[in-house]
Amino acid sequence: MLTTTISRMQSLITPTFLFSPLSTKATPLASNLLYLASKSIFFSKTQNPISSLPLKPIMISVKPSDFRIQTRCVHSKSSRSTSSGEIHVIVGPMFSGKTTTLLRRVQAEINDGRNVAIIKSNKDDRYGLDSVVTHDGIKLPCCAMPNLSSFRQKFGQDAYDQLDVIGIDEAQFFEDLYDFCHDVADHEGKTVIVAGLDGDYLRRSFGSVLDIIPLADSVTKLSARCEICGKRAFFTLRKTEETQTELIGGADVYMPVCRQHYVTGQVAVEAARMLLESQKLQCNSCV
Repeated sequence: MLTTTISRMQSLITPTFLFSPLSTKATPLASNLLYLASKSIFFSKTQNPISSLPLKPIMISVKPSDFRIQTRCVHSKSSRSTSSGEIHVIVGPMFSGKTTTLLRRVQAEINDGRNVAIIKSNKDDRYGLDSVVTHDGIKLPCCAMPNLSSFRQKFGQDAYDQLDVIGIDEAQFFEDLYDFCHDVADHEGKTVIVAGLDGDYLRRSFGSVLDIIPLADSVTKLSARCEICGKRAFFTLRKTEETQTELIGGADVYMPVCRQHYVTGQVAVEAARMLLESQKLQCNSCV
């Protein structure tokens, strides 16, 4: 009996579908189900009373309308999966090519026929507010925003609904970065490409850029070239005496450095800062 049971179970699981979409007759799996239902082998231990009832083999047919319903369900599930969004994060120090990488990815999306918009913070007006511009002059038009939550309204609902990809430059300046990326990718099915500083001049987390890494599909960590020794640079050294976290500037304020020259550079900058402070105190006392 055990051999017979195994044989019948193998014939039960071998076919891969229950009913053929091209036929209204029962497939082997349906026939096996009906055959096994008329036997008592699955109830040999408990001897279910229903197994003793005489059951006649029957044929089950599928109407074409039933199959069309199944097709619609499969299509609906496929549509949801293809419309799921993505989040890609590009980080690195100053002068590491974050904006260049962002624009390159955005251009690739445009070449693929996708609708794209770029957002940057209105705090960064070094090259104007109507374009995202790299340090070597490459640029694309953008929307300069104080926050991301107001982008939909400014861009227009109809135009926003048509967007496939949203690029965000200088993302460290947006306090609502996490909520925006979460909603746009998870609930609206759009792709978000984010570029920004992962650390400030003190190598501390800058803004919300690091907060979205758990949401990200990919994270790209770029490096620059140390201005002192030429090695790979992962840190940004501020050359001025200002101490606030947000200080917009270029090569006149910041320089990319390696670990060694970040440490020695910080010592030099701090010494210079202390010297300037002492000079100011002396001047004030003289007055």
